[in-house]
Amino acid sequence: MWSRRSFLRMVGGASALALRPAGIQEIRAATAAIRGREPEDVAADESYWREIQFAFSLDRTLINLNNGNQCPAPTVVHEACKRYMDWANQAPAYHRALIERNIETARRRLAAEFGADPEEIAITRNASESLQIAQMGIDLKPGDEVITTEQDYPRMLTTWDQREKRDKIKVTRLDFPCPTTQADLLRRFEAAITPQTKVLHFCHITNQSGQLFPVRELSSMARRQGIITIVDGAHALGHFPFKLSDLGMDYYGVSLHKWLLAPLGTGLLYVRKDRIASTWPLQAAPTRRDNDIRKFEEIGTNSPAPKAAINEAIAFQQAIGIERKAARLRYLTLRWANEFKKQERIRLHSSLEPGQTWGLAVVSVNGMDSNKLVSHLWDKYRIVITAIGHDNPKEPNLSYHGLRVTPNIYTPLEEIDTFVEAMQNVFKNGLPG
Repeated sequence: MWSRRSFLRMVGGASALALRPAGIQEIRAATAAIRGREPEDVAADESYWREIQFAFSLDRTLINLNNGNQCPAPTVVHEACKRYMDWANQAPAYHRALIERNIETARRRLAAEFGADPEEIAITRNASESLQIAQMGIDLKPGDEVITTEQDYPRMLTTWDQREKRDKIKVTRLDFPCPTTQADLLRRFEAAITPQTKVLHFCHITNQSGQLFPVRELSSMARRQGIITIVDGAHALGHFPFKLSDLGMDYYGVSLHKWLLAPLGTGLLYVRKDRIASTWPLQAAPTRRDNDIRKFEEIGTNSPAPKAAINEAIAFQQAIGIERKAARLRYLTLRWANEFKKQERIRLHSSLEPGQTWGLAVVSVNGMDSNKLVSHLWDKYRIVITAIGHDNPKEPNLSYHGLRVTPNIYTPLEEIDTFVEAMQNVFKNGLPG
């Protein structure tokens, strides 16, 4: 005969099992069931993506369409980070050192997943730190020129501004319409190069519009002329498929807490092997590490837990597959963008052509203030989204303001459809006075 305590124990155990987040094994099992199907077909399979959504512990009282800032980590990654922190905290001087040694596993796995030599991969705290290592570590003399763009990340532009003031170098900023073609971007850089040009710095895809750059072609052109290339890949790695070794640049910086879904405070710096010795670390390192990629990780005492948990983030991505992930991101973007294209007042600043846009796109409504629109979407629909803007007083046709829309693989269709409905109401009725 069942006792009340036995019954509650049974119900409680079943509930815990039902509510347990999907782990890597569950994701692998779900992926095995759809193996053999094209990524574009799987992108529309809601039963499969429901399994992926169960792998995250999210606040579903709001709709997060600002995942381009920082992405929630899967529960298995978040728990791993906490587990490493708990372990280190038991005896930091001892356990922290053990965890730090195991970070070499993350280096090898990052290199294997993204196509590089492990001895070219430094694990950093974010894309800004990665890129500043390159920007501040390259020897430049007065009069040397750096060519970048007006639409690069503000912190990176500020870093070049500082070098311009301190070292008397010249910084040239190019601008371009959004969207544009990769051929147009290549032409703009090629035309801007002078005998004084020593560095090209550009995004793989921009944070402002998702504009894709021709990294391989720009790097090849620069290398032929003895010019160094620095690429901001903050929004590219883990977002869509490519291999670092195929791109040909000298430096590549990434925030892993974005599209790879790793813990906050993790980044990657790729340095071409023949550039390591000549590049100064951001913080001084022993001379024995002059030729060692690890010299760029010399930042003093810090928590190894986020870096150790990168291993779980890589395993999670591999359980899904980057091709399927990219196809799903594009499917979600096209779901709202194709609806908005029907509206005369809409302007898309991101190309919807295949192979150009995945999970980051920018849209504006003619005659409507983007910041007020962001506030309205939050107040009425609890949609988290960000306004993005670019001003060019000299060439007003290159200026734009809009909403940057960045869903992710844990975003259900209902949330995209709510965003579409909210925007359609704005198209029809305008913003409240």
